[in-house]
Amino acid sequence: MNITRKDFIVLLMQLGFFAILIGLPLLMALFWGASVSFNLVLRITLRWMLPMMAVYLLNYYVLVPLLYYKHHRWLFVFANVLIIALINNFIFFGYKIGQSGMIISPTTIPEMGRPMYYSNAIVPVALHIFAAIAALGVRHLSRLHEVELKIKEQEQKTTQAELAWLKNQLNPHFLFNTLNNISSLTQIDADQAQESIAQLSDLLRYAMYETEKPLVPLTGEVEFMKNYIDLMRLRCGKKTTVKVDMQSQQGAMVAPLLFISLIENAFKHGVSSNQKSNIDICLTADDGLLTFICDNTNYPKDNADRSGSGIGLENTRRRLQLLYPDRHTWEQTLVDDIYHIKITIQL
Repeated sequence: MNITRKDFIVLLMQLGFFAILIGLPLLMALFWGASVSFNLVLRITLRWMLPMMAVYLLNYYVLVPLLYYKHHRWLFVFANVLIIALINNFIFFGYKIGQSGMIISPTTIPEMGRPMYYSNAIVPVALHIFAAIAALGVRHLSRLHEVELKIKEQEQKTTQAELAWLKNQLNPHFLFNTLNNISSLTQIDADQAQESIAQLSDLLRYAMYETEKPLVPLTGEVEFMKNYIDLMRLRCGKKTTVKVDMQSQQGAMVAPLLFISLIENAFKHGVSSNQKSNIDICLTADDGLLTFICDNTNYPKDNADRSGSGIGLENTRRRLQLLYPDRHTWEQTLVDDIYHIKITIQL
């Protein structure tokens, strides 16, 4: 059995509690001065408190974990009965050894003194039973606390694993679409394609190395999104209008790659090759409140085109739920063929 620092601290706290119980009568004796014998108070206090402390600690560290939690409940009760009986000089057997060495029992003392005998027997027994019950209760509460901590730790590990999985889904999806755009550009303008490849290299470097932390500077994320939008413009014709207004707040931190899927969907579902298309992207941050708005014309994909079938959108919503629970709002509408999405986050 490994003794941890936490176990040592708990033991010190328990011993400290008993030390306080022992010290209170002694402080009162000192306050009263010569009218009360300090040594007498000390002897009486130790006579009452040390057995209680023994019963408590024996139950807390031995009987409860080894018997009660191992489903030996009757053996646990029997062990406590035996220990309490031994500590109280075999009171349960009807006799008691006095200070003079004489055997004292209800049959050897006058009838008038028997109530005092029974009271002296019952009070310490009751206190020791209380100590055993208190040890069981404290141990149970401590165990519940440990279980809750383990559950929270497991939930945190599960959440981190899910976030990592969602984030890993974003990167290949984003890379696939960007490479398609550059591939088309190579047939039109090789120089521009080469420049776009260099720009893509910078984006991938950011996505692979700068986003390993749970939070990144908003300024870097804004720069990343602007570069990404520049690459996405490659697929747009003259009938497409793209407006971008992004303002970052110095010192603000945000989860990485949070809005890329939304921007990607705007270009995927908001651009038509033969009709007017509009994409309007806005991001503001003020006093710790981040607002992202994206409006785009809506040109639904047919059943034959399954690219970007909503996976990125659902991933974004799930990441927001995990990263910013009760700290974000999600607004999504489709009115007059304009798809609107608005997200606010309390950073």
